[in-house]
Amino acid sequence: MDTPKLFDKILIANRGEVALRILRSARELGIATVVVYSQADAGSLTVQLADEAVCIGPAPSTQSYLAQGAIIAAALGTGAQAIHPGYGFLAENAEFADLCASEGIKFIGPSASAIATMGNKSAARLAAVEAGVPVVPGSEGALQSAEDAERFAESAGYPVLIKASAGGGGKGMREVRRPEDMASQFAAAKAEAAAAFGDDTVYLEKLLEHAKHIEFQIICDAYGNGVSLFERDCSTQRRHQKLIEEAPSAVLTPAERDEMGQAGLRLAAAVNYEGAGTVEFLYAGPGKYYFMEMNTRVQVEHPVTEAICGLDIVAEQIRVAAGFPLSVTQEELGQPSGHAFEFRINAEDPRADFRPSPGTITRFVVPGGYGVRVDTALTQGAQIPPYYDSMVAKLIAFGATREEALCRGRRALSEFIIEGVETTIPFHKKMLEQQAFIDGTMTTDYVEHEAEKWSYDA
Repeated sequence: MDTPKLFDKILIANRGEVALRILRSARELGIATVVVYSQADAGSLTVQLADEAVCIGPAPSTQSYLAQGAIIAAALGTGAQAIHPGYGFLAENAEFADLCASEGIKFIGPSASAIATMGNKSAARLAAVEAGVPVVPGSEGALQSAEDAERFAESAGYPVLIKASAGGGGKGMREVRRPEDMASQFAAAKAEAAAAFGDDTVYLEKLLEHAKHIEFQIICDAYGNGVSLFERDCSTQRRHQKLIEEAPSAVLTPAERDEMGQAGLRLAAAVNYEGAGTVEFLYAGPGKYYFMEMNTRVQVEHPVTEAICGLDIVAEQIRVAAGFPLSVTQEELGQPSGHAFEFRINAEDPRADFRPSPGTITRFVVPGGYGVRVDTALTQGAQIPPYYDSMVAKLIAFGATREEALCRGRRALSEFIIEGVETTIPFHKKMLEQQAFIDGTMTTDYVEHEAEKWSYDA
């Protein structure tokens, strides 16, 4: 093979903490950075730190961070050889990956065909079945009508879950527990899927209750090599939105870890996957795991994986995209080292049903100390605009053991001071008091059933 060479310059097609995260890894690799930004983000820290910054439009994401033509023009105009999409926005957009290729720009991620296959959940299910990966019982392909959905639900048994074929992040997803609710929930799921993804196709799965959400971080190069960077437990979630993640899981055995990781790699190999990605499973008890979906990008929660495997995942993404082979083998990785938690600090009020809380941050004091990492692009005086995701920061706590990481997380949360907007810090503090969280047995429906009973300190 030709001797690979790192890019001279990459464009970061995102905003906030993930844009800054990519910038830092690129800078450590000696790569110049171009940041695109909307008018609402003109004063952001990422814009200030980038080697070059290009305004691509007004605040609404449809006119800026989703404006494919403007982003490509910025890359061509600045001489960027590659584009890193981060997560969200265009990160899982096959059309954009194709557009990059047609313009001679490397998309730092998998191919458009892999994104298209794995990004369509019904197609991904079929790929998983062909790769010998267990799947949740569900409809074969997209459903055409509520009547089709009712027929499947009757044969599988209620409750069931309607899911958007092209979706993610809990959008276009509806639980149905009674036949009389199917028509309205089917219509609502299709409408939300159309609004969020421009695709209203949906399919149905049997709803597995009291299960854990366990996902495997994988990364593959262009030479057929792939490694599993172990698992994350993302069971602490609300309305299918993750709130706390940890790595590794408190319940998997080493044998289950190896088996599920290899299942994820088989699926990736089946679609000639290149780059970082995450294979998500529902875990219903020893030996019972089922493929849900694959995210064809780096994920919000990747720092907990970095903590337990000692690998800069974003840097590895960039190196793989530039044509380098993976820097580690599965044998070299061995088993996870230590334990880590990530707490998503969002500008939302847990006392008011997690209502968004945009505004100006008047005081911002981040925790520190050994084993504490804070990923954020915000500073005191920064604005939390109403146009985008409400994430303020990610707090990562690492320890030699799960107990040590928990203690460190409690300490770090007590030091985190944010004023001017409401945040989810009170929720995280409360969650760490729950026995189900302390012993690692919480399931995906725990928060929905228990958090409404909680009272928070004033």
